[in-house]
Amino acid sequence: MRSPTDTELLHELEPVAEANVNRHLGIATEWMPHDYVPWSLGRDFDTVPWEPGQSSLSKAAQIAFEVNLLTEDNLPSYHRVIAERFSQDGAWGTWVHRWTAEEGRHAIAMRDYLMVTRAVDPVALERDRMYQMNRAFNRPGITPLQSMAYVSFQELATRVSHRNTGRFCAEPVAEKLLARVAADENLHMIFYRNLVAAALEIAPSRTVEAIRDEILGFQMPGTGIRDFGRKAIQIARAGIYNLRIHHDDVITPILRQWRFFDLTGLDAAGEQAREEVATFLAGLDATATQQQAKFEQTQARLARRAETLTAV
Repeated sequence: MRSPTDTELLHELEPVAEANVNRHLGIATEWMPHDYVPWSLGRDFDTVPWEPGQSSLSKAAQIAFEVNLLTEDNLPSYHRVIAERFSQDGAWGTWVHRWTAEEGRHAIAMRDYLMVTRAVDPVALERDRMYQMNRAFNRPGITPLQSMAYVSFQELATRVSHRNTGRFCAEPVAEKLLARVAADENLHMIFYRNLVAAALEIAPSRTVEAIRDEILGFQMPGTGIRDFGRKAIQIARAGIYNLRIHHDDVITPILRQWRFFDLTGLDAAGEQAREEVATFLAGLDATATQQQAKFEQTQARLARRAETLTAV
């Protein structure tokens, strides 16, 4: 049987997209960014300049919060990519614009929180925002199926990152704000996850190949942030987002929801793609264990050093 073209596939999936847009609109909760910001803490920067130590957040929490915000800031690029891959007409267009509007709200509230609580250097943050947005975000050649697979994982990864950052902040307002943002991201993930589930019924082998491509080549959209590698290590070491979390809390539950390893009727290419995913996950699991052991060894070494200094 001939595999549908991208255009044909999007057309066949449109009723599913429409049903899921309506589902989303029916359960999404309206919320106002200004309700999640402690405005009474605000001070003018021209009279009280920013200085390190003005925030109650730990350094790791500040870094994670800032990385999450800078990731959200690239929204214009994300909008362009999904509008080009899907459509701005019909149910697809309704979703693209609704998703963009909801994501924009996240950056508004998060930036206001960071400014009011002085949790980040405002000059450095703005320079990093300019740097990040000038680099933009692009996935030339990515297919609609790959896009749906990617955002299924990415939205859940973002949800987990926001939720864990909020908990790590150990500050009630920050935790409430990031829990609210994470709830949006979860609904976004469900939309895309359901579309991929429908695509697995229409074009199973081709969809499995797309899932394989995005799992093996997965990168968070914030990868282009200045000094991202160093910041990602600090975030991983703090337990906010690391390989273990990526394996256990992002990839595995979505694959389980799709019954990925129980799918039948795949052609040779689809079966090969699924085997590649299984092999990759086994390697990721092993690497995650090694990473966690390394972090624990470093933590133990730092604790011993602190004890020695205290004794002196």
